[in-house]
Amino acid sequence: MVILGIDPGLAHTGWGIVETRGTACRARAYGCVTTVAGEPIDMRLGRICRTLTEVIEKYGPTELAIESIYFGENTKSAIATAQARGAAIVACSAAGLTVGEYTPMQIKQAVVGSGAADKHQVAYMVRSVLALDHEPRPDHAADALAAAVCHANVSRTRRLTEKRSALT
Repeated sequence: MVILGIDPGLAHTGWGIVETRGTACRARAYGCVTTVAGEPIDMRLGRICRTLTEVIEKYGPTELAIESIYFGENTKSAIATAQARGAAIVACSAAGLTVGEYTPMQIKQAVVGSGAADKHQVAYMVRSVLALDHEPRPDHAADALAAAVCHANVSRTRRLTEKRSALT
């Protein structure tokens, strides 16, 4: 299974490609789409959509793992993130990817073992789980890889549960 993980944001949308074989996961590529604050919103969202479309065409993922929106105190930031998330989902939908959505807490729990983990712990565990020789940078790319690893774990658990149910 090839999974595209996305950490959405208007200024920075992290992406990561993870391939799974059995219980093993490995990173194939990762990066970040950066947009400029002074550009019109349509140009910024278009860049996110186009870049992710190129990533999908290059690496051929079949599944998407995307972080859901965290509505903290900054509503304006949440709206901008939601717009970037929408642009990313449009690119993935056009390519026919199956969507998995996860809260930041679910991703941290799946990768680190604690929903309260900080960014350094997430980056460290992503490096460890994916057997990288360095921590992925920027943080947005590490978070995207973490989303993909979370999806791989959830998908594996779902398949095992379905097999068990079929046997009983």
